[in-house]
Amino acid sequence: MDDNPINEFDEARCLQLLATGSLGRLVTVTDGRAEIYPINYVLSREGKLYFRTAEGGKLSELSVHPEVLFQVDHIEDDSAWSVIVRGRARRLEGFDEINRAEQLGLKPWIPTLKYNFVEITPERLSGRGFTFAEEPERYNG
Repeated sequence: MDDNPINEFDEARCLQLLATGSLGRLVTVTDGRAEIYPINYVLSREGKLYFRTAEGGKLSELSVHPEVLFQVDHIEDDSAWSVIVRGRARRLEGFDEINRAEQLGLKPWIPTLKYNFVEITPERLSGRGFTFAEEPERYNG
C-alpha cells in the first residue's frame, strides 16, 4: 500500500481477496427489516459465491427478496481489508447445478444438515485496504 492508509480495490482485486476467505456476513432485507447471518462460503472460478443453509428464515427471505449484501473482512498485524458484494441470491434447484456446487467442496462448519445450496451472483463489488498506524496529531500547537 502507498502513503494513503485507505486504498480502494478494483473488482479483480476484490475477487482475488474473496477467494482467500471462507467466512462472511450475509445481509438480507425483508419488509424494511435487515437481518445479518454469518456464513461460510466458497467462490467459484466464475466469480459466484455459494453457501449451504437449512430450511428456515434465511432461505425464505431470499426467495422473497433475492437482493443481498455480503461482506468479508480480513485483519493482519498492520493491515486489513474489507470486500462488499451487492448481488442476487437464488436457491439452486436443478440436479446438475447442485452437483456442480457440491464439487466446490463446501461443507458446513457446524454439525447440522444443510441441504440447500444458494448462489450469489455479484452485481457490484467494492473493497478497501487499510494500513494501521498511530492516529495523527489532532492539533498543531
